[in-house]
Amino acid sequence: MIDHTGHPTRRGALALIGAAGMPWPAHAASLRVATVDWSVLETLVALGCPPVAAPELRQFREIAVEPAVPEEVTDLGLRGTVNFELLLLSRPELILSSSFYVASEPRLRHIAPVESFSVYAPGRPPYDPAVAMTQAIGARLGVAAAAERYIAETEAQFAVLRERLKPLAARAVIPVNLGDARHFRVFGDDSLFGEVLKRLGLANAWTDHTSYSAMAPIGLEALVRVPEAHIALIPPVPPGAMEILARSSFWNALPNLREGRLLRIGSINPYGGLPAARRFARLLTEAMIAAEAARG
Repeated sequence: MIDHTGHPTRRGALALIGAAGMPWPAHAASLRVATVDWSVLETLVALGCPPVAAPELRQFREIAVEPAVPEEVTDLGLRGTVNFELLLLSRPELILSSSFYVASEPRLRHIAPVESFSVYAPGRPPYDPAVAMTQAIGARLGVAAAAERYIAETEAQFAVLRERLKPLAARAVIPVNLGDARHFRVFGDDSLFGEVLKRLGLANAWTDHTSYSAMAPIGLEALVRVPEAHIALIPPVPPGAMEILARSSFWNALPNLREGRLLRIGSINPYGGLPAARRFARLLTEAMIAAEAARG
């Protein structure tokens, strides 16, 4: 339990200390690891090595969705301002971070050794760094075989989905996230979603540079430039935005909308690792095939 200042209450601290002594599942690494980064979090869980503590778990479960984080993992609060008291009480032997949290590392090092990864950086697509991070975590935690297996399974999954999408590969995809009813963010070739499109044999309809992240804000009128594309709408969607768009003459006149090529897929962490890449690949494939079937 945490009080209004963000610090653990006495009861919460005692409960945490008790939970810290509970054994982890046999498949988890013996090293007590904490993380402040979601891409590291999802990778740890995917490799069967859930951390003792990680940030914003409620939001992770809503936005990243998978893999499922065990209830035993302590929530450290906001990613940018983690609760250092709770982190200390979690007794980590190692803290895994990323280049997004360099400013926090001096304080983190007072608690435990810190190792950091750089998956997202300007001018460098993130997929290969995500693979390298998976391998490095596997080697560090003694589960290198599991890491290599997960990487191989990811590539195999892409191959299966690429085969399923071959009949639809002639039509490009534009992955977007709505900012409001008049603007969107778009993910280019150098984003995680853009990298997945390449591996699925699909073209990204947005050809401008986006520097590994989403470009924003862009007016909805820009969608006129990609009339043949599937629009992959990635949550979160601002409250009321779809209701406003449903009444928009411009929105409903778009060929993408008229011809049933708006794909509303599930939420995904846009700055994730291989688990996020796999989730996007699967959800996009399912949505494209369903849309094609609905069009008859």
